[in-house]
Amino acid sequence: MTMDEDRGSVRSVERALDILLCFTEQRELGLTEVSKQVGLHKSTVFRLLHTLEKKGFVVRDSDSERYRLGFRIWELAASMSDADDPLALVLPEMERLRDAVEETVSLYVRDGLERVRVQAVQSNQIIRRVAPIGQRLPLFVGASSKVLVAFSPPSVLEELLQSPKWPEHIDREAYRKALDDIRRKGYAMSFEEREEGVAAVSIPVFRPNGDLFAALTVSGPIQRMTKEKMEAMMPEILASGRRMEKMVR
Repeated sequence: MTMDEDRGSVRSVERALDILLCFTEQRELGLTEVSKQVGLHKSTVFRLLHTLEKKGFVVRDSDSERYRLGFRIWELAASMSDADDPLALVLPEMERLRDAVEETVSLYVRDGLERVRVQAVQSNQIIRRVAPIGQRLPLFVGASSKVLVAFSPPSVLEELLQSPKWPEHIDREAYRKALDDIRRKGYAMSFEEREEGVAAVSIPVFRPNGDLFAALTVSGPIQRMTKEKMEAMMPEILASGRRMEKMVR
């Protein structure tokens, strides 16, 4: 194995972990798909997948030649107690909020210039917003994204504004002013900013030391999630967020 001297990391381990992370958005992947996602030659990916398979971290279907996560992943997850896992701790509160507002409830964290949905409770209504856990989305648009940027260190906003992926149709100064308004109000709303037919409202959830833990978001069809309806939900959402803050460390 080779050591990356600049970062002090083992390259083959990094590559293996990158492969495992490919399965956060899709349950099954073929060799070619994994190779494209991690940017490595198929022969290299095959060797790494073979090693992960031997250790039980991935499973290969002999008929389809596709891979999925193996039992070792679930063993590792099961070894975490609820006290170790804040996402397990806040899940009952998210379910309580879902039942109170009757819409889908999600929890997002920031990872670089992306947001990741780390927990979600789907609405029980027939027409509902479906929120898959593990989905990665850009920070440029959406109520959750704006909350994560607004309550992160100022350097995050500056990096985002300088990103070559910044959408040309979004005015940077207007975006800054929108974040100032979100900090003042303590919440953000969005209407079809990222996904047609979907509206959302989001608030920050903080750790005891004042650092941002996550964005707590309620989303649903725009026909139901009007501005007036979201404003009526705010007491429930804010109270839920404050209860969560007592659970996380």
